[in-house]
Amino acid sequence: MTTTVAALLAARSRPQTAALDAAAAARLLALLPDWSLDGGRLTRSFGFRNHYRTMAFVNAVAYLSHNEDHHPEMTVTYNTCVLRYATHSAHGLTDNDFICAAKAGALYEAQA
Repeated sequence: MTTTVAALLAARSRPQTAALDAAAAARLLALLPDWSLDGGRLTRSFGFRNHYRTMAFVNAVAYLSHNEDHHPEMTVTYNTCVLRYATHSAHGLTDNDFICAAKAGALYEAQA
């Protein structure tokens, strides 16, 4: 797959049923230093100044998810949103998880 953040941002999600092996997932994770693996899911917590900004981000991620046809698990509080990506049909992580994580991170950076 991709070896740069720019390549992740330019890529599109596509149907995948095979999970990445641990080495491939580790290489992609290294491209996204604010993300971590937690229980087999690609995870990141995003902090905001207020609820309005939190919900604006949630809505932007919802739009991104719809366009990519790949949806994260979200936990939303007053000033945080935690995203968790995994590909259920692959029973693990796929390129789609890293593509969407990179794009969600870019959304966050653009609004900061």
